[in-house]
Amino acid sequence: MSAPSPVRPPTVARAHSGVSSSLRDRACIIGIGETAYSRGGTPELSQLGLQLQASARAIEDAGLKHTDIDGILPFPALATAEELAANLGVEDLRFAATLHMGGAAPVAALQAAAMAVATGVARHVLIPAGWNGYSGRRTREIVASDEGAIPGGAVARDYYMPFGLTAPLQWYSLMARRHMHEYGTTPEQLGAIAMTMRQHAQLNPNAVMRGKPMSMDEYLASPLIADPYRLFDCCLETDGAAAVVVTTAERARDLRRRAVYIMAVAEGHPYPADDLLNRPDPFSVGLTYAAPKAFGDAGVRPEDADFAQIYDCFTFEVLQQIEEAGFCARGEGGAFVEGGRIALGGALPVNTHGRLLSEAHVLGLGHIVEAVRQLRGDARERQVAGAEIGVVTGWGDFGDGSIAILRN
Repeated sequence: MSAPSPVRPPTVARAHSGVSSSLRDRACIIGIGETAYSRGGTPELSQLGLQLQASARAIEDAGLKHTDIDGILPFPALATAEELAANLGVEDLRFAATLHMGGAAPVAALQAAAMAVATGVARHVLIPAGWNGYSGRRTREIVASDEGAIPGGAVARDYYMPFGLTAPLQWYSLMARRHMHEYGTTPEQLGAIAMTMRQHAQLNPNAVMRGKPMSMDEYLASPLIADPYRLFDCCLETDGAAAVVVTTAERARDLRRRAVYIMAVAEGHPYPADDLLNRPDPFSVGLTYAAPKAFGDAGVRPEDADFAQIYDCFTFEVLQQIEEAGFCARGEGGAFVEGGRIALGGALPVNTHGRLLSEAHVLGLGHIVEAVRQLRGDARERQVAGAEIGVVTGWGDFGDGSIAILRN
């Protein structure tokens, strides 16, 4: 039975109250770092060790010393600011916070970091994230043992899991199938996203799926896991970590790397945040509300973006975020991703590194790292020519959303 006509979301045309953010261009990303990514064998580093390695590389990339860091925003449940500080030799930790938004947290953390440095609470803020997502505890095990780690918490435990919906793949498949019902989205359109991410991974030396190209026939032949999701609609479980360092525009002028400016960041939360099935609008997610604010604060529109790094836990979430961010109208995402439009050389290159679907899954922070590379002009074979403005999104839990507009 069809649901009532959905409530229409806010649109980019309705800029956030017409007021520009006072944070615009006041903060910069000046350091990025990553580990190698792997899927198999005994991990060389612990979960903390991976984050420390990525953090050390980001601090070095910025031309800073470890003692220059005085703010840390760790990913929830994977490390504390105190243990990161102790192991890095951060003696004067002035600002620490954790944003509990799942995969939306790293992009949302850019907003907290920008506020901290712009207001003088901290000078240089480190944002790390990483895990042994392949060799360590799997999502299903965490969900079964820790209610606090479950998107939706008690709602999922009491109303979804007893009916066999025990993992994100199954929960999010409900939205994908509904979109197919409402708008005629096809498996081939989801396949176009998976194939594009795999195509981009072939140009990325750090991608787990480099050297493993994929055809549409291979995508369609992959087994159904939770209809409509096939195996290749699903992100990779990976060991690895990434990190970025944020400081003020003024301090960035004295550092060695080219600064990437944070034009605007916004976060949003669907209502109700913890229940997919009882929302008045089944497609309204956090990004629906965050995107108009971010674009309004930045003073640009979606069509001004030279690329987008979109959180790709599953293929449909890419399509949905393309729609809800305003790159096309709701219901038009299927057509938007066809014909190479989101590939390098297309109208909107998406996930130029291959990311969660074909590079590695380190909780969304790698999308920020790739955006910085693109805006520095350091992406080599996968460089978007003339890139000046980039968009990065985050997706977490049952649709929490975040978005950053960055420029060089």
